[in-house]
Amino acid sequence: MMSILNQLPEVRGSYTSNEPMSHHTWFGVGGPADIIFNPIDEDDLGHFLAGCPHEIPLFTVGAGSNLLVRDGGIAGVVIKLGTHMKQITHEDNCITAQTGATDADVARYAQKAGIGSLEFLIGIPGTIGGGLRMNAGAYGSEFRDITIRAHGFDRDGNKISATPADMGMTYRHSNAPAAWIFTSAELQGTKGESAAIKIQMKSIIGSRGDAQPRGVRTGGSTFVNPKGGKAWQEIDKAGCRGLQIGGAQVSEKHCNFLINNGSATAEDIETLGETVRQRVLAGGGPDLRWEIRRIGKSRSKATRNDP
Repeated sequence: MMSILNQLPEVRGSYTSNEPMSHHTWFGVGGPADIIFNPIDEDDLGHFLAGCPHEIPLFTVGAGSNLLVRDGGIAGVVIKLGTHMKQITHEDNCITAQTGATDADVARYAQKAGIGSLEFLIGIPGTIGGGLRMNAGAYGSEFRDITIRAHGFDRDGNKISATPADMGMTYRHSNAPAAWIFTSAELQGTKGESAAIKIQMKSIIGSRGDAQPRGVRTGGSTFVNPKGGKAWQEIDKAGCRGLQIGGAQVSEKHCNFLINNGSATAEDIETLGETVRQRVLAGGGPDLRWEIRRIGKSRSKATRNDP
């Protein structure tokens, strides 16, 4: 059987074979990816997509902050945008950011440029690409509020462009086709004062630090807040604060965060999350929806990914 690498087009970026995904996720867990592709730029990615056989599965990863890769790893190619594709520019109060740029870097760039309304990005642990895909948000704002248009490619390497309405952005969700890979976004800010913006960002950082676990391996918010409520309150009410399975634990500080205490496997973390969901539901609470994206295969089961 021909190896995946032999079926891939020549690129200007780099291919890495059998790379542990534990090196690329905040949780620090996950089996190997068959191939990781780091495109140099948008043209390199488009060329790759045009030449990559359709039978090879593709997955796009940014910072790996809101991602759980299962212990059996990922069959196919992981496209990692955060290595090279993270340029940020602006014209007037509009910022254009490549999707490998982190939300925090865009917030800091905007602050220095005197562009307001993007301060909330400092509180989102991820990249612009992930923010577009899940309509990420914090502190009363979300991506659909600031996105003018997103650009990228479809599975065949054809260019695509879409507004938030085109993508059907709703709370922590987007209906953008799974095969679309976003490469940049135009973000609308407002004229502001750098000093005032900096103060607001410091306030957000302080608030986040006071409320959320720090200095540990976590994946950000685990579950989407249910309509009219808070996921952490439902988890706390179900008696799950501090609950442990293997090396994974529900945070004592903020129980919508799962923690790798240093020895967790991806299975420990996913089992803990599913146990929390079941306990909340059994106690009369809502059916919590995962906010963390789960991909790859377990050690003993076939590949199964979040929709």
